Amino acid sequence: MSRTAVIVDAIRSPMGKGRAPRNGRPGGVLSSLHPAELLGQVLRQLIDRNGIDPGVVDDVITGCVSQVGEQSGPIGRWSWLAAGLPEQVPSVTVHRACGSSQQAADFAAQGVIAGVYDVAVASGVESMSRIPMLTARIGQDPFGPSVADRYAPGLIPQGVSAELIATRWKFTRDVLNEFAAASHRRAVEADLSGEIVPITLPDGTVVSTDETPRPTTTAEGLAQLNPSFRTEEMQARFPEIEEWNITPGNSSQLTDGASALLIMSEDKANDLGLRPRARFHAFALAGDDPITMLTGPIPATEKVFARSGLAIDDIDHYEVNEAFAPVPLAWARHFGADPARLNPRGGAVALGHPLGASGGRLLTTMLHGLEATGGRYGLTTMCEAGGMANATIIERL
Repeated sequence: MSRTAVIVDAIRSPMGKGRAPRNGRPGGVLSSLHPAELLGQVLRQLIDRNGIDPGVVDDVITGCVSQVGEQSGPIGRWSWLAAGLPEQVPSVTVHRACGSSQQAADFAAQGVIAGVYDVAVASGVESMSRIPMLTARIGQDPFGPSVADRYAPGLIPQGVSAELIATRWKFTRDVLNEFAAASHRRAVEADLSGEIVPITLPDGTVVSTDETPRPTTTAEGLAQLNPSFRTEEMQARFPEIEEWNITPGNSSQLTDGASALLIMSEDKANDLGLRPRARFHAFALAGDDPITMLTGPIPATEKVFARSGLAIDDIDHYEVNEAFAPVPLAWARHFGADPARLNPRGGAVALGHPLGASGGRLLTTMLHGLEATGGRYGLTTMCEAGGMANATIIERL
């Protein structure tokens, strides 16, 4: 008997700037909150607003990238327990770089389809103010000598990969900045309240809106920013990059945030009296060149289209993570995608990219976007470190 995996609910925290307090400068709005408390509040609200017995959850699959310090160990387990939820429910933490919580959702849905789960929670968290990006790599070599030899003279920062994409696709600074400014404009204009749940800080302050979108952002203002990744070493290695155009303004923001989805079999949802809001339609994974690195969403999307029998014109809403502006722009040009359907509620340039939580955030935003417009199919895809990518298609019910 075939089993259908459905999304019953999808929520996220507000996005807070991933900035720690320092030298009298205030931190981001969520920086005072331990990551287990942040995700714990989101998990508690996911359970409470759907009125289910939390003991029926078979597993809590949690994405997190910097699994050190306060995010070490099974962060989903500590978050679940921090929320006062039942001890008998287990959790596992997954790391597929920036796609970790998208992979968590895919694993949850695949477990349902396989009959391993009836009910699962997919979640993600990252506190980039408390655990800065690449903390786990400080003083360490994650690659080993064989990888270093294979990609000599060495792998490169993701921002340089973004420069290579911009160069090869001939995206000018103006094009990148126009896209970035539009991301902020869309995020400011969209009604995102339905996807956000409030977070209470240790001092009792309640945060219910995103801190990250900037309503005054313009392409002209972004043009004043300097390139972030131009060095003498990289200029010598990549002379084809004549203009260095990746700046903080057309890159994703470092962010604190959490996301969670309630996923179960359609039969179980019916048994519990819950309304399925979408079903998982297709999944795909791909690997690509770890030097250009961020082009993985293109082959991942080609695979998910081949598996689903759908094409770009069948998709009403696409979420392509805005790690850097050239990533969704190259994807859109490759597929001839409609710009109006691409990240229509704003993307990571405006909302931010809380690494381990971003895949769940994109799925959450896409589900709410499909419901707002009456669209049927949504596709989300995410570039990931090392040249990997996930692609997932859901169908609104």
